[in-house]
This record gives sequence, C-alpha cells and structure tokens, in this order.
Amino acid sequence: MAKAVWTGSLSFGLVNVPVGLYSATEDRSIHFNQFRAGTSERIRNKRVGELTGDEVAYSDIVKGYDLGGGEYVILTPEELTSLAPGPSHTIEVTDFVELSEIDPIYFDKPYFLAPHGKNGDRAYELLRKVMAETNKVAIATFVMRDKQYLVAVRPEKSALVLETLLFADEVRDPVKEIEVLPVQASFEDREIEMAKLLIDSMTTAWQPESYRDTYRERVEELIDQKCQGTVVVSEGPRAEPAPVVDLLAALQASVSAARGRSGVPVSAVAQRSQKPAGRTDRVRRRARAAETGGTSRAELARQAADLGIAGRSKMSREELEHAVADLSGRRRRKAS
Repeated sequence: MAKAVWTGSLSFGLVNVPVGLYSATEDRSIHFNQFRAGTSERIRNKRVGELTGDEVAYSDIVKGYDLGGGEYVILTPEELTSLAPGPSHTIEVTDFVELSEIDPIYFDKPYFLAPHGKNGDRAYELLRKVMAETNKVAIATFVMRDKQYLVAVRPEKSALVLETLLFADEVRDPVKEIEVLPVQASFEDREIEMAKLLIDSMTTAWQPESYRDTYRERVEELIDQKCQGTVVVSEGPRAEPAPVVDLLAALQASVSAARGRSGVPVSAVAQRSQKPAGRTDRVRRRARAAETGGTSRAELARQAADLGIAGRSKMSREELEHAVADLSGRRRRKAS
C-alpha cells in the first residue's frame, strides 16, 4: 500500500478536511551504476576541493551564489534555515478557478489527496463532488520539506488530485527567448484543408495504455539477452527523415498513407475520429501479422507484452511467434 508523503488538512473557508498526500506517479526509468570499463570496479562520486583535490566533509560545505566574474556571495546553512518557511500542516485554498484557464505548461508534478484520519470522509467527498459538477479547480499553497508550493487541487472520478504548479516567473516567454518566434507565414486554402484532413484522419480516442516506452522495453530486452549470453547485433543507424520541400505534396501523401491504413476513401477518412480503433483491434492485427512469419523478434516481444504472455523475455523468436499466434487465435475464437 502507498504511504503518505505528507499529512495535514485541506482548508477552504472554515472547512478543514484531514488529508494525506500520496505520489501519483512512479519513475520507471532504468537506472545504472558506473564501472571502470573492463573491470568490476564501481565508480564513486566524491566532494573534493578544486585547489587541493582533498575530499571535503558535507558538514564543512557552504553555498555560494554566483555573481559572475568569479565573485560569489557565501551563505551558511544556518542563514538559509532562518529564512526557510516553517513546517505547515495546512493546504490553504485561496481561490477557485476554471480548469481551462490554467495553461498546462504550469503543471509540474501530480499527487493524490485522500482522506486521512477520522471524520473527514464526508467533507472530502462533498468537495470532490461539487468541484466536479462546477468544473472548478482549487488554487492553494502549502509547505512540504522546507519548500513552499503553489498547487492546484482538481477532482477526478474517485479522488482529488493535487498538482504542484510553477510560479509565473518560472515559465519562460518563448517569443523573448527564441529568436525565430513568432513565425510569419501565409498558406493557401488547399494547404489548410489538407492539414485539417490529415489531423482528422489521425484522430482517435485517448487511450494511455496504447502508448509505451519502447526504448525502455528495448533496453530491458537487451539486459535479458546479455544475462542469457546472447550475442547482441546492432541494427545500425536509422535513416533521418528528409526535409519537407513541397508542403502541399507532403500533406497529400500523408493523407493518402492514412487512407491506406484505414481502408477508406479520403472523402470519408475524417469519419475515423468517430470510430477509433481500440487497443484490442491493434493487438489482433499484430497477431495476424505474426502468423505470416514476417515480424521481427522485438515486435513479437511487444505483442506478447500486450497479450500478457508470461516468460516472453526468455523465448526465442519462434516461441514468441507461436505463443502470440496461439493466444490471439484462442481469443478470437472465444470472442466469436
């Protein structure tokens, strides 16, 4: 079970709701240790003095603010501690706003808020329900681990979600920061229509489980192969896409390709957004491709992951092909 990273109360008006704060995401990145090449010697990072090369104890380190030109303002841990916000046990709501008014660029990290302790369930659920019905988001501040946060609390189906927000001065103005913006360009009506048609042809329902970190999967497969002593062969560099010379021709070709994938004429391709292909349909198409014997092992491994086939990382290509085709066939027969 998840453990609360902070406990306190959510306060709006004279109402206080006891809540706990829980991490809503997890880091699934693959992390590595460093070794000297060709040996089993681990690489360690140490704090050393720039002039002497001697290792410095953490208790002897102070912080310096760079003024430029080699000059620094030195601040001690005690000086910084005296300025730090005191411990807080309240998420204090100051405003309610429309969710659509908050630019997504301000959202930083999500957490779940849940009732904590006794007598908070009804007030918690009342706040979640009313916020959902009015499409409102609560703006609040609180302190966690000696850092002050600006947050937005928004309702979901079964919980309140707290999103830490960036402050206004932390978000850059792209026009001030990037010389080539804003872009000045004019377009023919035909280009606008083809671009809209292309977007329509690629529109589908949002299904987050349909998207995977394929790089992480390939790294995991590489680790499995090396654990089994398999010789790993590189696929070589990938071809870079050619620059677009004729925008209208590229749009027309893209729409034609989308039409070929969907099997419908261009005039009807916009209707695809009304009938999005489900994840099950994609799995079945991949399984049928596997039955032809022309699918790579990496793709078969991804299909096996979609189908939930156990032990797939240790299977040969032929075993993966057989397992994918067999399970897909049984599911199609059962569905019919």
